[in-house]
Amino acid sequence: MKIYPAIDLKDGACVRLLRGNMEQATVFNESPQAQAQQFGEQGFGQLHLVDLNGAFEGRAVNEDAVKAVLDVTDVPVQLGGGIRTMADVERWLDAGISRVIIGTQAVREPAFVKAACKAFPGQIAVGIDAKGGMVAVEGWGEVTDKPAVELAMEYEDAGVAVIIYTDINRDGAMQGPNIPETVALAEKISTPVICSGGVSSLNDLISLKAFANKGIDGAIVGRAFYDGAIDPAEAIRRIGN
Repeated sequence: MKIYPAIDLKDGACVRLLRGNMEQATVFNESPQAQAQQFGEQGFGQLHLVDLNGAFEGRAVNEDAVKAVLDVTDVPVQLGGGIRTMADVERWLDAGISRVIIGTQAVREPAFVKAACKAFPGQIAVGIDAKGGMVAVEGWGEVTDKPAVELAMEYEDAGVAVIIYTDINRDGAMQGPNIPETVALAEKISTPVICSGGVSSLNDLISLKAFANKGIDGAIVGRAFYDGAIDPAEAIRRIGN
Protein backbone atom coordinates (compact mmCIF):
# COMPACT_ATOMS: atom_id res chain seq x y z
CA MET A 1 0.00 0.00 0.00
CA LYS A 2 1.33 3.42 -0.94
CA ILE A 3 1.54 6.36 1.44
CA TYR A 4 0.84 9.79 -0.05
CA PRO A 5 2.11 12.65 2.14
CA ALA A 6 -0.26 15.58 1.64
CA ILE A 7 0.69 19.15 0.85
CA ASP A 8 -2.43 21.31 0.89
CA LEU A 9 -1.87 24.78 -0.52
CA LYS A 10 -3.64 27.91 0.71
CA ASP A 11 -2.38 31.37 -0.16
CA GLY A 12 0.99 29.90 -1.14
CA ALA A 13 1.60 28.09 2.16
CA CYS A 14 1.35 24.46 3.24
CA VAL A 15 -1.68 24.14 5.54
CA ARG A 16 -4.15 21.66 6.96
CA LEU A 17 -7.85 22.38 7.25
CA LEU A 18 -10.27 20.95 9.80
CA ARG A 19 -13.14 19.15 8.04
CA GLY A 20 -12.67 21.22 4.90
CA ASN A 21 -13.24 24.59 6.59
CA MET A 22 -11.06 27.26 4.94
CA GLU A 23 -11.48 29.43 8.04
CA GLN A 24 -9.83 26.73 10.16
CA ALA A 25 -6.49 26.47 8.41
CA THR A 26 -3.30 25.71 10.33
CA VAL A 27 -0.09 26.75 8.56
CA PHE A 28 2.54 24.03 8.91
CA ASN A 29 5.14 25.32 6.47
CA GLU A 30 5.35 28.66 4.70
CA SER A 31 7.40 26.91 2.01
CA PRO A 32 5.65 24.03 0.22
CA GLN A 33 8.90 23.54 -1.68
CA ALA A 34 10.82 22.89 1.53
CA GLN A 35 8.07 20.57 2.74
CA ALA A 36 8.24 18.56 -0.48
CA GLN A 37 12.01 18.28 -0.11
CA GLN A 38 11.57 17.00 3.44
CA PHE A 39 9.09 14.32 2.38
CA GLY A 40 11.48 13.31 -0.40
CA GLU A 41 14.40 13.03 1.99
CA GLN A 42 12.25 10.87 4.29
CA GLY A 43 11.89 8.39 1.44
CA PHE A 44 8.31 8.71 0.25
CA GLY A 45 7.72 7.59 -3.32
CA GLN A 46 4.90 9.97 -4.23
CA LEU A 47 3.21 13.22 -3.14
CA HIS A 48 -0.39 14.44 -2.97
CA LEU A 49 -0.95 18.15 -3.65
CA VAL A 50 -4.19 20.11 -3.39
CA ASP A 51 -4.74 23.71 -4.48
CA LEU A 52 -7.32 24.58 -1.83
CA ASN A 53 -7.96 28.08 -3.15
CA GLY A 54 -8.31 26.57 -6.60
CA ALA A 55 -10.88 24.05 -5.39
CA PHE A 56 -13.08 26.86 -4.10
CA GLU A 57 -12.51 29.25 -7.01
CA GLY A 58 -12.61 26.71 -9.83
CA ARG A 59 -9.25 27.72 -11.30
CA ALA A 60 -5.54 27.37 -10.57
CA VAL A 61 -4.56 29.77 -7.77
CA ASN A 62 -1.40 28.30 -6.21
CA GLU A 63 0.30 27.59 -9.52
CA ASP A 64 3.66 29.05 -8.47
CA ALA A 65 3.74 26.91 -5.32
CA VAL A 66 2.92 23.75 -7.29
CA LYS A 67 5.67 24.48 -9.80
CA ALA A 68 8.12 25.16 -6.96
CA VAL A 69 7.35 21.70 -5.58
CA LEU A 70 7.86 20.12 -8.99
CA ASP A 71 11.24 21.84 -9.25
CA VAL A 72 12.60 19.98 -6.21
CA THR A 73 11.00 16.55 -6.37
CA ASP A 74 11.65 13.60 -8.63
CA VAL A 75 8.79 11.42 -7.37
CA PRO A 76 5.32 11.27 -8.97
CA VAL A 77 3.05 14.10 -7.85
CA GLN A 78 -0.74 14.01 -8.04
CA LEU A 79 -2.66 17.28 -7.95
CA GLY A 80 -6.25 18.26 -7.27
CA GLY A 81 -8.12 21.52 -6.86
CA GLY A 82 -9.64 23.73 -9.53
CA ILE A 83 -9.12 21.35 -12.46
CA ARG A 84 -12.24 21.96 -14.52
CA THR A 85 -11.29 21.75 -18.23
CA MET A 86 -9.23 19.68 -20.64
CA ALA A 87 -6.90 22.67 -20.96
CA ASP A 88 -6.32 22.53 -17.19
CA VAL A 89 -5.50 18.82 -17.43
CA GLU A 90 -3.08 19.32 -20.32
CA ARG A 91 -1.36 22.29 -18.67
CA TRP A 92 -0.67 20.43 -15.45
CA LEU A 93 0.50 17.24 -17.13
CA ASP A 94 2.79 19.30 -19.36
CA ALA A 95 4.15 21.03 -16.24
CA GLY A 96 5.22 17.69 -14.79
CA ILE A 97 2.26 16.56 -12.69
CA SER A 98 1.98 12.77 -12.96
CA ARG A 99 -1.74 12.49 -12.23
CA VAL A 100 -4.53 15.05 -12.01
CA ILE A 101 -7.49 14.66 -9.69
CA ILE A 102 -10.90 15.71 -10.95
CA GLY A 103 -13.55 16.20 -8.30
CA THR A 104 -16.35 18.68 -8.95
CA GLN A 105 -16.41 18.03 -12.69
CA ALA A 106 -16.74 14.30 -12.08
CA VAL A 107 -20.24 15.16 -10.88
CA ARG A 108 -20.97 18.10 -13.16
CA GLU A 109 -19.49 16.88 -16.45
CA PRO A 110 -18.79 13.13 -16.60
CA ALA A 111 -18.25 13.25 -20.38
CA PHE A 112 -15.24 15.53 -19.83
CA VAL A 113 -13.72 13.13 -17.30
CA LYS A 114 -14.21 10.15 -19.58
CA ALA A 115 -12.66 12.05 -22.50
CA ALA A 116 -9.68 12.99 -20.32
CA CYS A 117 -9.22 9.33 -19.34
CA LYS A 118 -9.08 8.38 -23.01
CA ALA A 119 -6.69 11.19 -23.89
CA PHE A 120 -4.38 10.62 -20.91
CA PRO A 121 -4.66 6.96 -19.84
CA GLY A 122 -3.38 6.26 -16.35
CA GLN A 123 -3.11 9.95 -15.47
CA ILE A 124 -6.65 10.81 -14.38
CA ALA A 125 -7.95 10.25 -10.86
CA VAL A 126 -11.48 10.95 -9.68
CA GLY A 127 -11.71 12.58 -6.28
CA ILE A 128 -14.88 11.66 -4.43
CA ASP A 129 -15.39 13.76 -1.32
CA ALA A 130 -18.34 12.77 0.86
CA LYS A 131 -20.31 13.89 3.89
CA GLY A 132 -22.53 11.20 5.32
CA GLY A 133 -21.92 9.12 2.22
CA MET A 134 -23.14 11.87 -0.14
CA VAL A 135 -20.84 13.58 -2.65
CA ALA A 136 -19.72 17.16 -1.91
CA VAL A 137 -18.42 19.53 -4.60
CA GLU A 138 -17.01 23.05 -5.08
CA GLY A 139 -14.30 22.68 -2.46
CA TRP A 140 -16.67 20.69 -0.23
CA GLY A 141 -18.93 23.73 0.02
CA GLU A 142 -21.96 22.03 -1.54
CA VAL A 143 -23.31 18.59 -0.63
CA THR A 144 -25.23 16.91 -3.46
CA ASP A 145 -27.87 14.18 -3.40
CA LYS A 146 -25.50 11.79 -5.20
CA PRO A 147 -24.29 8.79 -3.14
CA ALA A 148 -20.51 8.39 -3.28
CA VAL A 149 -20.75 4.70 -4.18
CA GLU A 150 -23.08 5.49 -7.07
CA LEU A 151 -20.65 8.06 -8.48
CA ALA A 152 -17.75 5.62 -8.22
CA MET A 153 -19.70 2.96 -10.06
CA GLU A 154 -20.52 5.40 -12.88
CA TYR A 155 -16.79 5.55 -13.70
CA GLU A 156 -16.23 1.80 -13.54
CA ASP A 157 -15.45 1.42 -17.25
CA ALA A 158 -14.10 4.90 -17.95
CA GLY A 159 -10.42 4.14 -17.49
CA VAL A 160 -9.98 6.12 -14.27
CA ALA A 161 -6.56 5.36 -12.77
CA VAL A 162 -7.69 5.58 -9.17
CA ILE A 163 -10.55 6.83 -6.98
CA ILE A 164 -9.51 9.08 -4.09
CA TYR A 165 -12.20 8.81 -1.43
CA THR A 166 -12.31 11.44 1.30
CA ASP A 167 -14.63 11.42 4.28
CA ILE A 168 -14.83 15.16 4.92
CA ASN A 169 -15.97 14.77 8.52
CA ARG A 170 -12.75 12.91 9.29
CA ASP A 171 -10.39 15.19 7.36
CA GLY A 172 -7.88 16.93 9.61
CA ALA A 173 -9.76 15.75 12.70
CA MET A 174 -7.21 13.09 13.75
CA GLN A 175 -10.04 10.68 14.60
CA GLY A 176 -9.10 7.83 12.28
CA PRO A 177 -10.25 7.20 8.71
CA ASN A 178 -13.69 5.89 7.82
CA ILE A 179 -12.42 2.42 6.96
CA PRO A 180 -15.81 0.65 6.72
CA GLU A 181 -17.20 3.18 4.22
CA THR A 182 -13.98 3.28 2.20
CA VAL A 183 -13.74 -0.51 1.97
CA ALA A 184 -17.45 -0.80 1.13
CA LEU A 185 -16.90 1.56 -1.80
CA ALA A 186 -13.74 -0.26 -2.93
CA GLU A 187 -15.55 -3.60 -2.94
CA LYS A 188 -18.18 -2.26 -5.36
CA ILE A 189 -15.68 -1.30 -8.09
CA SER A 190 -12.57 -2.64 -9.77
CA THR A 191 -10.79 0.75 -9.79
CA PRO A 192 -8.15 1.05 -7.02
CA VAL A 193 -9.12 3.30 -4.11
CA ILE A 194 -6.96 5.68 -2.09
CA CYS A 195 -8.27 6.48 1.40
CA SER A 196 -8.15 10.11 2.49
CA GLY A 197 -9.21 11.88 5.65
CA GLY A 198 -8.58 11.13 9.29
CA VAL A 199 -5.44 8.97 9.32
CA SER A 200 -4.03 9.71 12.77
CA SER A 201 -1.78 6.82 13.76
CA LEU A 202 0.39 4.02 12.46
CA ASN A 203 -2.36 1.62 13.54
CA ASP A 204 -4.76 3.38 11.16
CA LEU A 205 -2.36 2.64 8.30
CA ILE A 206 -1.89 -0.96 9.41
CA SER A 207 -5.68 -1.38 9.57
CA LEU A 208 -6.05 0.03 6.05
CA LYS A 209 -3.27 -2.16 4.68
CA ALA A 210 -5.22 -5.22 5.81
CA PHE A 211 -7.73 -4.35 3.08
CA ALA A 212 -5.20 -4.03 0.26
CA ASN A 213 -6.69 -7.18 -1.27
CA LYS A 214 -10.09 -5.44 -1.26
CA GLY A 215 -8.88 -2.66 -3.53
CA ILE A 216 -7.35 -0.21 -1.05
CA ASP A 217 -4.30 1.01 -2.97
CA GLY A 218 -3.04 3.78 -0.73
CA ALA A 219 -3.62 6.31 2.02
CA ILE A 220 -3.18 10.06 2.11
CA VAL A 221 -1.59 11.33 5.31
CA GLY A 222 -1.48 14.98 6.28
CA ARG A 223 -1.81 16.33 9.80
CA ALA A 224 -0.52 13.12 11.41
CA PHE A 225 2.89 13.72 9.81
CA TYR A 226 2.92 17.43 10.61
CA ASP A 227 1.88 16.91 14.23
CA GLY A 228 4.38 14.07 14.70
CA ALA A 229 1.67 11.50 15.44
CA ILE A 230 3.17 9.17 12.82
CA ASP A 231 6.90 8.68 12.39
CA PRO A 232 7.65 8.70 8.64
CA ALA A 233 10.46 6.15 8.87
CA GLU A 234 8.32 3.73 10.86
CA ALA A 235 5.40 4.19 8.47
CA ILE A 236 7.59 3.38 5.47
CA ARG A 237 9.08 0.37 7.27
CA ARG A 238 5.68 -1.07 8.24
CA ILE A 239 3.53 -0.05 5.28
CA GLY A 240 5.79 0.77 2.33
CA ASN A 241 6.68 4.07 0.70
